[in-house]
Amino acid sequence: MKISTKGRYALRIMLDIAENDDGGYISLRDISEREGISIKYMEQIIPSLHRAGYLKSLRGNGGGYRLTKKPEEYVVGDILRVMEGALAPVACLADEINECSRCDTCQTLGFWKGLQNTIDKYVDSVTLRDLM
Repeated sequence: MKISTKGRYALRIMLDIAENDDGGYISLRDISEREGISIKYMEQIIPSLHRAGYLKSLRGNGGGYRLTKKPEEYVVGDILRVMEGALAPVACLADEINECSRCDTCQTLGFWKGLQNTIDKYVDSVTLRDLM
C-alpha cells in the first residue's frame, strides 16, 4: 500500500484549514502559499473532501473553505479513504467480499488481514487535532 500525493495533500490541506481557522473561510491561495501545493492540484482534491462533507465552501470575495466539524472529529483514516479508497495492503482485501479464487487456501491471507488490521487501527486512532 502506498498513499498517493492526493491522499497526502488532502491530509495537509485539512490540517492547514484546521490550524488556520479563525472562524472565517480560508482561500485556496492562502493554503497553496503555506503548503506549497498548486491551486490547480488542490482543485482536484477539494471536491472529494467537499462531497464527503468534510469541508464547506463560500464563493466570492472573502470566500474559501472551512471545516464542517471540529478537528478532533476528523479521523485521519477517513480522510485517506476518501482520497485513496480502501487502505488494503493487497488487492484481495480491497473489497468487502474477497473475490480471490485462492482465498480459501491462501496461506498468507491471515498475514495480510493482520497487516490491514494494524494499518486501520493506526490511521483510525489519529485525528486532525492530534496532528495539530
